[in-house]
Amino acid sequence: MEKWVVSAKRADFQKIAQRFGIDPVTARLIRNREVVTEEEINLYLYGTIQDLPSPWLLKDMKKAVDILERKIQDNKSIRIIGDYDIDGVTATCILLKGFRRLGARVDTYIPDRIADGYGLHMPLIEKADQNGIDTIVTCDNGIAAIKEIEEAKRRGMTVIVTDHHEIPFEDKDDIREYHIPAADAVINAKQLDCTYPYKNICGAVAAWKLICALYERFGVPEYEKFDYLELAAMATVGDIMDLQGENRILVKEGLKKFPHTLNYGLQALMRANDLKDRITAYHIGFVLGPCINASGRLDTAARSLELLMAESPDRAAEIAGDLKALNESRKALTELGKEEAFRLVEETDLKNDRVLVVFPPDCHESLAGIIAGKVREKYNKPTFVLTRAEQGIKGSGRSIESYSMYEEMVKCSEYMTQFGGHPMAAGLSMKEEQIEGFRRKLNQVCTLTEDDLSPKITIDVPMPISYVNRKVIGELSLLEPFGKANTTPLFAQKDVQVVRGKVIGKNQNTARFQLLDSAGNCIDAIRFGDGPEFLKYAQEKGRISVTYYPEINSFMGRETLQVT
Repeated sequence: MEKWVVSAKRADFQKIAQRFGIDPVTARLIRNREVVTEEEINLYLYGTIQDLPSPWLLKDMKKAVDILERKIQDNKSIRIIGDYDIDGVTATCILLKGFRRLGARVDTYIPDRIADGYGLHMPLIEKADQNGIDTIVTCDNGIAAIKEIEEAKRRGMTVIVTDHHEIPFEDKDDIREYHIPAADAVINAKQLDCTYPYKNICGAVAAWKLICALYERFGVPEYEKFDYLELAAMATVGDIMDLQGENRILVKEGLKKFPHTLNYGLQALMRANDLKDRITAYHIGFVLGPCINASGRLDTAARSLELLMAESPDRAAEIAGDLKALNESRKALTELGKEEAFRLVEETDLKNDRVLVVFPPDCHESLAGIIAGKVREKYNKPTFVLTRAEQGIKGSGRSIESYSMYEEMVKCSEYMTQFGGHPMAAGLSMKEEQIEGFRRKLNQVCTLTEDDLSPKITIDVPMPISYVNRKVIGELSLLEPFGKANTTPLFAQKDVQVVRGKVIGKNQNTARFQLLDSAGNCIDAIRFGDGPEFLKYAQEKGRISVTYYPEINSFMGRETLQVT
């Protein structure tokens, strides 16, 4: 049963409203998103690309730029080693295009999910050595590759790490020891002694910052660094970063560029998915991003990189069509895997665990993360989905806000051969005989309470429908783009009646109706997904409480207020 909670954060909303010329409701919404000081509010409302922090604030940035300047001038061979998801692919693309712009002798290698696994494995070091590579630059990986980077250094290679994952650590006698690889430069904002103000940038943004600094050093016109804004925005949304501070500005500005992008691959992918004018964070997260990810899941991520690097519209269109078809196949396989995971939870003792470790052995390993997310959504519990791979067991985890997945995995590190990730998501490898021990230990050390595991709906403002007007709706656009840590505002009203309801839509699962309050105020409303069930429930109850989001509905040239 969902629990409704009203956000009760305090501030002088009238004063904020007057200071910034906004409605007190908007002021409250901003405060609910932990935007507190006048400086933060001003940046939130009016921040531009010029407000982004200097790339030189990142630890080791000068060191990395000094090294790469020499390598490029000396025509040394550079290899970019990325990752097979949207963040890794876009990061690789940014570095490849940026290095080429500077005249570097550069190639790339994106690990194959099945053959290579995640990150900088020993075979990749050996292959780079055999190919005569002088310098390895990682993106969206590398921070956990302690032994691999030692081996690369032993073989005489230079290594620069750009990453954003958690710094590996172990707790010894209540002292936390962090382990940073002995690379020639490590660019990762999560390092404790890194002065960069935003710790939650994604791998593609870390890579972009390196290119920005290099462009500055080489005297490239400043406007050229913004050629990568769309890619940085895409990765930030696709890798589910917090849309606060720098990330929010990057996504806001990057989304503006999508309809006019000069990248043939992005143009083709939008056309393949019938997207034209306004691109939102939703379109990246649920339409474009999954197509980029699909090649790394069911084929090779090199296809997605080829799309983003395409030099002709025809070639881009061909690849975009392939990726869209791959994503459709991925959806069908995900549905099968999801149902099997649900069955395993429901029909076993797993349903009693606070942390779910689900093992559908025949699940395609590339879908484990997506399925873990589906299970997490259904049960509101941290979830690991494991599956058989060529070398043992591989898996992915997806978490809830009150459970730091990476930190909890550290407590169970003896059961895994490799692991890494964020508080909200992680990847791991292990031997099959360790699964049950891993599951038991995770649950033994788990401190989640029943309250933590109860699904909560957080209401921003209990606001009567009579307060909804064009000004309020217009101001909500100032808060966009919405996503993680900058969620779509949610309003609520008690004691309303559903009137004039009817079921519409091709699948007959959408309801159109009106909400009528006790004072006689009425507003159009629409409910997606479970429309018939909702209308039946409302009819039985008579008067109900609702949560909603207001918007303007445009239909055949006529605009009306509406809530969804």
